[in-house]
Amino acid sequence: MTPLLLSSYTATSCIGRGLEQTLATLRRQGSGLQPCNFETADLATWIGEVPEVDEVRMREDLSRFNCRNNRLAQLGLVQDGLVDAARAASARLGPERIGVFIGTSTAGILETELAYRRRDPATGALPPGLDYASTHSPFSVADFVRRYLGLAGPVATISSACSSSAKVFASAARMMKAGLIDAAVVGGVDSLCLTTLYGFNSLELTSAHPCRPFDAGRDGISIGEGAAFALLERAPATPDPGSILLLGVGESSDAYHMSSPRPDGLGARLAMEGALAAGGVAPAAVDYINLHGTATPSNDAAEGNAVAALFGRHVACSSTKGATGHALGAAGGIEAVITALSLRHGFVPAGVNTRSVDAAIAIDYVLENRTQAVSKALSNSFGFGGTNCSLLLGRAN
Repeated sequence: MTPLLLSSYTATSCIGRGLEQTLATLRRQGSGLQPCNFETADLATWIGEVPEVDEVRMREDLSRFNCRNNRLAQLGLVQDGLVDAARAASARLGPERIGVFIGTSTAGILETELAYRRRDPATGALPPGLDYASTHSPFSVADFVRRYLGLAGPVATISSACSSSAKVFASAARMMKAGLIDAAVVGGVDSLCLTTLYGFNSLELTSAHPCRPFDAGRDGISIGEGAAFALLERAPATPDPGSILLLGVGESSDAYHMSSPRPDGLGARLAMEGALAAGGVAPAAVDYINLHGTATPSNDAAEGNAVAALFGRHVACSSTKGATGHALGAAGGIEAVITALSLRHGFVPAGVNTRSVDAAIAIDYVLENRTQAVSKALSNSFGFGGTNCSLLLGRAN
């Protein structure tokens, strides 16, 4: 594929608002996970909650979009000059030539959860103030982002479980290749809610400890939340040194099981191979892989099998979910930004919380931060139902 420029990018999660705080936490190998005290949840698990989301005040003209998910989206949008960059691109290219593609899994479902507590005791009717379209609906967050930025190009929400905000890069790239747009704001937003917490608990996938990806004793995920965005534009013939480029995207659907990956990791491998082929890059040229790494026994084993088959032990790997938690539909976007930081600053972030790497997984899993040149890197995102996406990012020389 023709490389695309990430001309602006940002991430907000439990480890920080924006790039500076995120990078600082990664450098000190910190984690934002804490015992679950969200809402009325009574669960023995750890979560990655973004502080002060409920204190965010929505822009007055967009008040009907007020819900936790869209408040988190606004909090993420205003970091690192993303809004100014998008508006400058709009002035240069025209607002109708910039698309918006946002990934989410549960969107604003918390708003409906809260509304059910206020049902009419006689009829069971939901309160009249519930605006499903602007709050709960998966399209709500993409609609909010495009209105907040004043854009008028194609708008879509991608909801493919935990690969959602990786797949938005593919959607934008296809639209640009087709000539329908000249740039796109892509990203992901997912916020904590009771459906997610109790749902994953019912599947026996949550851990009573901070999650430990690829650890021999890993026993489940820590659910997080966050918002990440990037402005994708056509790359100039000679990008500025240090610029971050999207070089390739690989997607696959293995459809092996509703919630478990293929044990041999075939779907994951096909996604990584697709990204490398799209970028014309050999496996040996990859310096770092930000693994999907959820810390469930089956997920990490399957991804490890795929990475070992394709790369052996010749590439540094880590999962940053021990720091951020698993932000579900926002995970792909957050981890793409973390991968961009790795490329930009020449370091491989450690997989925090992991102490003893599973000896059965034959990869180079990084337990301490490494300072090294990172020229090309993969960011993996794999979702329920076998919906897989791998992004190949590179640093311009």
